[in-house]
Amino acid sequence: MSHDDGFVYGSDANPDLLSRIPRDAATILDVGCGAGALGAAFRRINPKTRVIGIEPDPALAARARTHLAEVLSLDIEATRPPLEDGSLDAMIFGDVLEHLRDPWAVLKRDASLLSDQGVLLVCIPNLEHWSFAARLLAGAWNYEDHGLYDRTHLRWFTPRMMQQALSDAGLVPIEVAPRIFLPEQAEAFAAALAPALRTLGIDQAGWLDRSRPLQYVWRATRRAPRTMIVGARTLADPVAAMAEVRVLQPMRDIATAPGIGTIASADLPMPPGGAEIDRVMVLQRLFLRPGAESLGYIQGLRGSGAVIVQEFDDDPERWPDIAAANDMTFRAVHAVQTSTPRLARLLRQWNAEVEVFPNSVETLPIPRNFRDPGQLTIFFGALNREADIAPFLPVLDQAMAEADGRLRIEVVHDRASFDALATPHKRFTPSCDYATYRGIMAGCELAFLPLARTRFNSMKSDIKAVEAASHRLCCLASPTVYEDSIRDGETGVILPDPAALLAALRGFIANPDAARAMAEAAHGWVRDERMAAYQMRRRIDWYRSLCDRRVALDAALEARLATLARAA
Repeated sequence: MSHDDGFVYGSDANPDLLSRIPRDAATILDVGCGAGALGAAFRRINPKTRVIGIEPDPALAARARTHLAEVLSLDIEATRPPLEDGSLDAMIFGDVLEHLRDPWAVLKRDASLLSDQGVLLVCIPNLEHWSFAARLLAGAWNYEDHGLYDRTHLRWFTPRMMQQALSDAGLVPIEVAPRIFLPEQAEAFAAALAPALRTLGIDQAGWLDRSRPLQYVWRATRRAPRTMIVGARTLADPVAAMAEVRVLQPMRDIATAPGIGTIASADLPMPPGGAEIDRVMVLQRLFLRPGAESLGYIQGLRGSGAVIVQEFDDDPERWPDIAAANDMTFRAVHAVQTSTPRLARLLRQWNAEVEVFPNSVETLPIPRNFRDPGQLTIFFGALNREADIAPFLPVLDQAMAEADGRLRIEVVHDRASFDALATPHKRFTPSCDYATYRGIMAGCELAFLPLARTRFNSMKSDIKAVEAASHRLCCLASPTVYEDSIRDGETGVILPDPAALLAALRGFIANPDAARAMAEAAHGWVRDERMAAYQMRRRIDWYRSLCDRRVALDAALEARLATLARAA
């Protein structure tokens, strides 16, 4: 329902619910979906998910249908959702249970809709929130149109009561996460109330812990999940974007699966927990060398019971120290993960346990380019591409001169190439964080991706094409790497030489709709094939397989270490 202050139920996605929906979910039920924002946001993470909304308010249901293909207008208390038992990968009650006359009965009745790996997600107000006491003491308690004091709230829960309700429904609570807003107000009220709390024998710190959260988000499953902890030691700046794409984004994905915990930092020594828990330690491009430091670290991880995985997504030949150390970087770990089949074939000569996870995008952005049909902007942003772009600089200048202001270029990081361009229709951004990089890209219509034919370049992934296509850019790319991903003339243009670039730019200036059509097709390619959610389960299954085979993998690792010791 809408209110005079503009508030509309379900018009904003609750980020603490969104981040806990299993990203590989095939079917989700959002009970009380309101305007459908949560389902719409999740569909940008996994466009293949079937999201079903339940919303009894006709106006809100109509709004939700603009985002969701299926919205049921029914009373959840009077009618069981018309779905098969075991058919749901997630069932969500976001700020709903408190509005029901008998939420306990609904939970018991519908718990069986969850699949064996399905998760129930609940967001519920906290009855112990400090503002209740503050308003009661001040004589100012009253209902409001929405929020904590919503006049339609019928039931109230403390964490203990919610845990009992889930257990009584036959579910296993696996997480409760507080949602805290304006903590300084809670702390000030607790400090003012301290004398009374002492008189009553109530611990101030404990009371503050209970009264600070406005809401709690609960996760529960039909049976206790198998626990696995995945830690990662990431690259530090200035290559933080590589950590984001190769490690942090996949970690967020797998953390949405029940039972999996993740932790990552540039200085993480090992994943927490004991040997009784499945644990995986991902080392992002950590160069290992003979000597006490590297060997001691690896032996410490082995002794802790963790599986050690090296994350590597470039040609190791670029770093001579790796070969000089007898490729210990790959030999002294249990397994290696990489981004392309070509790299996997190379890495298997040093470690047989190699898995490929292609680079992908976490969320499919809403396009915001092609707004001005008389203006096209080229995006160029990359590390170490000066030699690759050099042959194309005269052609870029020529095309922008001919376009007379209708063609511009955004250059990120590469100052030398930017300075070499004579055109005035250019803008430069120094090395920046990943969000800024993607934001600049999102405002362009064309992505220029030059890669000369070198061994090092041939080992690269197509991540820049994936990122650009996710923002609905038309890629103009060299054959190296990109000819395996871009369908020439359909999802982009393959450029065998500078003349081809000039011809493509002239064509797009004359017919911008042709660039947009290719960009739309490329956007669809990412939507259908290159979302991170689509590889989440395979990554989890591989990590679990490594844990199950750890004894054999560790024996193979021990043999490789012995060989390295003899060669030293």
